[in-house]
Amino acid sequence: MSPNDITAKGGTMATARRIQYHQYGGPEVLRLEGFEPARPTGHQVLVRVKAAAANPMDWGIRQGGLKMMTGKEFPRGLGHDLAGIVEAVGSEVTRFRVGDEVFGGAGLKESGAFAEYVVTGENWLVKKPAQVSWEEAAAIPVAAGTAHQALVTHGRLRSGQSVFVTGCLGGVGRAATQIAQMLGATVGGSCRDTAAQEARALGIAPVVSFEFDAKQLQGQFDLVLDTADALSPRQARTLIKPGGRILDIQPTKAKFVRSALPGSFTVVVGKPVVADLEALARAAENGDLRMPIARTVPLRDAIEALTELELQHTPKGGKLVVIND
Repeated sequence: MSPNDITAKGGTMATARRIQYHQYGGPEVLRLEGFEPARPTGHQVLVRVKAAAANPMDWGIRQGGLKMMTGKEFPRGLGHDLAGIVEAVGSEVTRFRVGDEVFGGAGLKESGAFAEYVVTGENWLVKKPAQVSWEEAAAIPVAAGTAHQALVTHGRLRSGQSVFVTGCLGGVGRAATQIAQMLGATVGGSCRDTAAQEARALGIAPVVSFEFDAKQLQGQFDLVLDTADALSPRQARTLIKPGGRILDIQPTKAKFVRSALPGSFTVVVGKPVVADLEALARAAENGDLRMPIARTVPLRDAIEALTELELQHTPKGGKLVVIND
């Protein structure tokens, strides 16, 4: 039997491979090991993973930053964003059939996208456009989904408005720039000085360094989206017009408190929303949304690459994507 065969003789589940860990900790706890994928039940879907993209949330979860939500049951799989082929469905699944090409995410508690197979919820997935590659599709969900929810759901961005994006060339920042432009908004942003020309080539103006003086852009923007935790409350308020809004995707306890109070500030925590993923799928299909890929590695080499990304922040300029042949 091939190691990629998910069903062994007699109908029992065969062993597959995934990156997992047996305790919270640093990248040294990661192991590429065999595991037995669960059979999908109810609204669950078993996906044969073709590509999975890395996000900072992956190592944040592995370090135990969300253990109140993810629990203490081990081993735990690593990874969220994925693209692949539906291998089996639970009895209550209505949106997918075996053989469908899909992309989306693994559940926050279960995770496990860096694997040959993963079980996730039906509502974490949408169909992948044929024109979009596995790698490109896997790079979309967390970064572009967070940007979409920040600008559209919370910010109610519309044509003719203006947005300032900190970290405009990061994953969420780049997605936010493209989404804002699709909606007919103008985008300014901050990035490293060495990347300013690249930002301008994307139509971002003005482009400033992370250490810019907010007073130079006082009152110019309807929305401020801080993707890089780069603005103080005073700086953000300086940038917005009267009635403008400040959106922040780097949650802390203090920020949640601020967000609960009346005012212009909102913490955005991305959630799986089918309509959002479908909108992003259409944008990618039309060529309006492109998430650059900096590096692809096979699953067998992924732990080293993930460790390098976490500790050295390389490669830059795009997503790290783990692939299965």
